[in-house]
Amino acid sequence: MVKRIKMRTLLIGGFITLFFLVLVTRIFFIQVVNGGKWQERAAGLIEREQTIKAARGTITDRNGNVLATDSPAYTVSVNPLLINQLGIQDEVTKKLSALLKKNEGEMRALVTAKNKDGEFFQQREVRSEGYKISPELAEKVKELRKELQDQYKAGNAIVMTQESKRFYPEETLASHVLGYMSRDGKAVNGLEVSYDDMLTGTDGFLNYQKDAKGIKLPNSQDNYLPPKNGKNLKLTIDDTIQFYIESAMKETVAKYNPLSMTVIAADPNTMEILGMANWPTFNPNTYASTPDQKNFINHATQSIYEPGSTFKIVTLAGAVEEKLFDPNATFESKRIYIGGFPISDNGHTYGRISYLEGVKRSSNIAFVNLGYNMLGGERLRHYIDQFGFGKKTGIDLPSEAASPIKPLIYKSEIATAAYGHGLVQVTPMQQLSAISAIANGGKLLQPHLVKEIINPNDGSTEVIKPKVIRQVISKESAKLVGGYLEQVVADQTIGTGRNAYIEGYRVAGKTGTARKVINGQYSKSKDVVSFIGFAPVNNPKIAMLIVIDQPDGTNIGGGTAAAPVFKKVVSQTLQYMGVPKDTAKTTDKKSKGTSVVQAKAPDLGGKTAKQARSQLLSSGIAYVTLGQGENVIRQYPQAGASMNPGQRIYLLTEESSKMKVPDLTGESLRDALEVLSLMKVGVTVKGEGYVVKQKEQIAGEQRTVQLTLQTAKAAVTGIADEAPDSSNPEATKQDKDATTGEQGKEEGKAPSGSTSNQSPSQTQKSESETSDKPATGGASLP
Repeated sequence: MVKRIKMRTLLIGGFITLFFLVLVTRIFFIQVVNGGKWQERAAGLIEREQTIKAARGTITDRNGNVLATDSPAYTVSVNPLLINQLGIQDEVTKKLSALLKKNEGEMRALVTAKNKDGEFFQQREVRSEGYKISPELAEKVKELRKELQDQYKAGNAIVMTQESKRFYPEETLASHVLGYMSRDGKAVNGLEVSYDDMLTGTDGFLNYQKDAKGIKLPNSQDNYLPPKNGKNLKLTIDDTIQFYIESAMKETVAKYNPLSMTVIAADPNTMEILGMANWPTFNPNTYASTPDQKNFINHATQSIYEPGSTFKIVTLAGAVEEKLFDPNATFESKRIYIGGFPISDNGHTYGRISYLEGVKRSSNIAFVNLGYNMLGGERLRHYIDQFGFGKKTGIDLPSEAASPIKPLIYKSEIATAAYGHGLVQVTPMQQLSAISAIANGGKLLQPHLVKEIINPNDGSTEVIKPKVIRQVISKESAKLVGGYLEQVVADQTIGTGRNAYIEGYRVAGKTGTARKVINGQYSKSKDVVSFIGFAPVNNPKIAMLIVIDQPDGTNIGGGTAAAPVFKKVVSQTLQYMGVPKDTAKTTDKKSKGTSVVQAKAPDLGGKTAKQARSQLLSSGIAYVTLGQGENVIRQYPQAGASMNPGQRIYLLTEESSKMKVPDLTGESLRDALEVLSLMKVGVTVKGEGYVVKQKEQIAGEQRTVQLTLQTAKAAVTGIADEAPDSSNPEATKQDKDATTGEQGKEEGKAPSGSTSNQSPSQTQKSESETSDKPATGGASLP
């Protein structure tokens, strides 16, 4: 009995001992052999790493106005499991589809989605309509969630996750400059691509220990790495000037219905781009709804075209630099033959005229003489290269185009290149860089769009300085060329750029019309028209190029369609910049009290209107002609009267009772009162600033005009005492000649010039590239 008990005790003790041996062995393997593995698994259960997203850099204009920034966004998901448990598929499908504007069939498929095992999913994102929706739309979805919660306790049937997305508060403004961010967070086009590395920040993280409910443990050992936000960009763009440009473009597009239009403005002294716009355009906030991929093309840097007569500035500059240009020398304006093929002044024969008149009239024969006969092919090509044509400008935008210019071998190639046709293919940005070189004293500068790069993490700022590429022509030559180009605008009789004349400012410019190449042949009716220029000539503040591709209508050239855009935008911009008008010649005398010797009004009585205009132009005095008569009947100020700086002379050529009251839109109150007083017309005034509206009333024999005024600031902000139709002081003044009050007319075909609608891969080819024959109609128009 005792023996049996001992055996049982030993057996039990053995089992217990064996159990403990097995347990100790197991613990050894767990804690020692596989300790690292289990420690990692435990850490994974109690530790949590949270990503802290870095903000993408903000883009502002030169004055700090936000053009692109990150903003809150929400992604909508549905819970098919809960929705189907509660039987509310129809209600969720119908109401959520209506809010997000998603097809009901596609929404129902999401609401009833199952996995491969036939079980309902617990979460499905509503792509793409519910992806990164705006806060405004998110509020409406929240209202639907509350409704579902109140009725079915099913608020979680719809889930919203807060994220961020790129937001462009000015919508279409400067869209081609900015580019956009795709919904997947990828940069597309514009500065968003060029500066993507700088704009993109580095995400940070927070690592901490948590309990089973996900709550941070009190003694958690935190590991924190702060995010580095992307750098901010301050652009050279001024959103007010950009607004002026885009407003003028809308009016021009509405009037001429072109295939495309491009306007670029820059400070010629630094090549800071003040404004850049293209039509057609797009809204980067809703880029997916853009109807045509062509809307995304930035023609300013990506399209190549034959410039036509605006390219004559290169030939003129070369001839002046080589001291070959004598403005008083004469030539015969008639059809000539180069290499056996005809070239003419677009069907005109002006007879023997001076080279200065040839510049004013944009005579092809004048520039063939300058480029082909005087400069010759080698020197002409030298200046083409010096001004940067054939190479990229280096502007900080992606996908800039450049068409290498082939050697000028044949006689016809040299001759046509001299006036901007044949082998010459340019981009608008190259053209603007060239005119800016003339404006700034002969320096070719690299254009740029970013003024400052600001690091928000350490507060440092990198300032982008102007970059001089080379001195193209001497300062003296540049000044002479600017003076000759001023005559193209100032001569209100034969100057092809006369519609760009701005009272009070000296303007230099050149019109251009280039026949488009269609199927390898120059079209007889389709043109690219343009205007290029700068102001004020004596102290340039802005250079601008306008290019219009294929405007509707007949006899539409750069002087008719593009020059008025220059006039409108530049006049607004110079006033916005605070550049004072200076038309009257004044002499400062520095003595005990600085006094000004005022110019005296010349005696124009008995002169013809043409003679009076010529005399005033040569004297540098601005004027306005009233009436359609041939002789000056009266003038204001009277002969011998002292004239203030900026004051104009008004010439009456008909009795006031017969004259129609001119369009005074955009004029100052002082100028409007002078005109109406001279015409013996009564005036009533409402508001202050510039004239935006006028209404004529007749009581018996007395005429009265009611003027409605609006300040420049109100014009920009859209706030006025009485809302006019225009969005700025000059918005309703179209193609009004500043000095005659009439619609400007061109000699023969009006001057022209404008961007090609084709992308670089669709660059047009001229016949001169394949033969020694200029294509029919290939001569540049004024």
